[in-house]
Amino acid sequence: MSKNTVSARFRRVDVDEYDENKFVDEEDGGENQLGNLMEALHAVLKNPPINTKNQNVKDRAEGLVLKVLSAFKSSDIEKGVQSLDKNGVDLLMKYIYKGFERPSENSSAVLLQWHEKALAAGGVGSIVRVLTARKTV
Repeated sequence: MSKNTVSARFRRVDVDEYDENKFVDEEDGGENQLGNLMEALHAVLKNPPINTKNQNVKDRAEGLVLKVLSAFKSSDIEKGVQSLDKNGVDLLMKYIYKGFERPSENSSAVLLQWHEKALAAGGVGSIVRVLTARKTV
């Protein structure tokens, strides 16, 4: 049987403080962080290790791209994709499909969000170019 407790300490916690609808993001830090993430996205997609045969280098690059993609907020993914050119979207799509080959914790959900936005920007042609490309990332 349960014990009857007299303690009322739990009643002092303001649960409304933790309501997600009242969350206020830092305005200065939010835009600065998005700018940094955009720079990181462009940097990791700048020189992909396509021409190398060293699998260790390719795996490290894939991990770095996945880390950058995971750092984006869901609402900022579309801005990140829109900042890329056609070749950048195709390269991003290559990394998305490479990430689907070896999923890790929560990576599939993130990659699906990126895939949706990259498909909207690059169209079905982007997927065809990725699947028929001879050089992989």
